[in-house]
Amino acid sequence: MQKLIQVLWPSFLVAGLVEILFFTVIAPQELYLFGQSVHFSPIATYSIGFFGFWLVCAASSLTTLFFQRTSEEVNRLSQD
Repeated sequence: MQKLIQVLWPSFLVAGLVEILFFTVIAPQELYLFGQSVHFSPIATYSIGFFGFWLVCAASSLTTLFFQRTSEEVNRLSQD
């Protein structure tokens, strides 16, 4: 549970900051997806953007956690 919190909490905070910066520069009505303009409400666009940013930030935090494993942890997993 602690590892999950170590991944999700910082990624949540960074995703919030990235969303603020992204949508400060780009209005939701100006977004295009596969060449077509996005026809979602601004709230839906903000929500989808936040969860997308959170997913990318969580993947980054999870990768960092993965590479912080010690040699004993890696060897113990390979012996099982």
